[in-house]
Amino acid sequence: MTEFDVVVKNALVVRAGQPAPERLDIAVKDGVFAAFEENIAPERAAETVDGSGRYVFPGVVDAHQHWGIYNELGEDAGSESRASAQGGVTTSLSYIRTGAYYLNRTGPYREVFPEVLEKTEGRAYIDYAFHLAPILAEHIDEIPELIEEHGVASFKIFMFYGSHGLHGRSSSQRDFLMIPEDQTYNIAHFEFIMRGLQKAREQFPQDKDRLSLSLHCETPEIMSAYTKLVEQEGKLSGLEAYSASRPPHSEGLAITIASYLAHETELPNINLLHLTSRKAIEAAMMMQQTFPHINFRREVTIGHLLATYETANLGGKVNPPLRSADDVEALWEHLLAGHVSWVCSDHACCREEAKFGEPRDDVFVAKSGFGGAEYLLPGLISEGRKRGLSYNRIAELTAQVPAERFGLTGKGDLQVGLDADFVLVDDDVEYTVRADDSLSTQEYTPFEGFGLTAKVTDTFLRGQAVLRDEHIVGEPQGQYVRRTAASS
Repeated sequence: MTEFDVVVKNALVVRAGQPAPERLDIAVKDGVFAAFEENIAPERAAETVDGSGRYVFPGVVDAHQHWGIYNELGEDAGSESRASAQGGVTTSLSYIRTGAYYLNRTGPYREVFPEVLEKTEGRAYIDYAFHLAPILAEHIDEIPELIEEHGVASFKIFMFYGSHGLHGRSSSQRDFLMIPEDQTYNIAHFEFIMRGLQKAREQFPQDKDRLSLSLHCETPEIMSAYTKLVEQEGKLSGLEAYSASRPPHSEGLAITIASYLAHETELPNINLLHLTSRKAIEAAMMMQQTFPHINFRREVTIGHLLATYETANLGGKVNPPLRSADDVEALWEHLLAGHVSWVCSDHACCREEAKFGEPRDDVFVAKSGFGGAEYLLPGLISEGRKRGLSYNRIAELTAQVPAERFGLTGKGDLQVGLDADFVLVDDDVEYTVRADDSLSTQEYTPFEGFGLTAKVTDTFLRGQAVLRDEHIVGEPQGQYVRRTAASS
């Protein structure tokens, strides 16, 4: 009988916190890492994987995806998890809420969330968990139950829904969010969410460090006014017009409001999502100085690091928008300075028939969001190494930090005892991004024609191959991951 199930040889191991990649062999047993040694004999394992000089990164923990936003949830769990594996993602954290899109229904999460779990069970090729958004007042009261019964550790607020739907002005917030006549979704509701989550942290002290609140920070009043201005002036078009209609200071203002509310409610674990601009990240850093007792995390997406409103096609409409080249450089400056906590994809598969309206070139008619998980690790390596971003820091940004923040205690690093989630990366390639090469059901990509110099060749989930030689293998092995001690 062999000692190990899998041994990976001839690869460079990239671990968070280490000064450089290490030439080590990796052994896997029963789905977890069993050993990291300089030379593990092949005969000690049932299977040997030849790393062929490639780099072994920890499986990416993509902290921000959207399964089921435009397509049936179970269908997305299948197709978009395959696309995720192409980008080195082994764990997806996907956002779910009630209202229009997603399941297109309302009601308590004790009824809605079991349906989410049922629709995704047995469909995903990677492990997954969900962030939940308290939309109804009763959702706040359900937070302890979600923590204890389902292991949910993270929650979300969409600050821009005050006067905007998903794509632009909403004629009826109540219809869009499916909330009753006597409720509103506004700053007061956000405060009560924070108070409810802080109360839950006190109720479950063993989970207090892993319970957090994420916020999409844009200010609806600013967005409404500037959308009107941009349309009336008619000087801008395409993604530049959309960026101007949701200007960077709208992000900055929302960040300051969110941060003060966190201070007021004494809720310390705050995640500021998809910061897109110089003003946004400067506001976030200002709030960190103003409220040093708040444990802020600052998120940036691979899309906002790779593309501008000039380089992407119209498929790049997203909330918050793609920005200027100056804003992209600001994000990189702060990332290299250590001010960015993690990089994610904000993957939201939106097929062509749903994405583009009539006229096709009208950005205000197009739907918001696009897929991009398949470019997460390859894109960050390709662009990051040009700027001096180390591979070990990339391992922190894509795996170790998000796993720690969101209670994925068995994920995020290459260490004995953790889940054997890892990917092999070839960084000696040059190729052009083509939508046709993606396993997503989305037929286009905003990154069409972009050049990359790194590629994920193999992805392993708990020691089982998901992607081999750039092809999906086997059946779906992904599992729902509970993230709280209260649920164990």
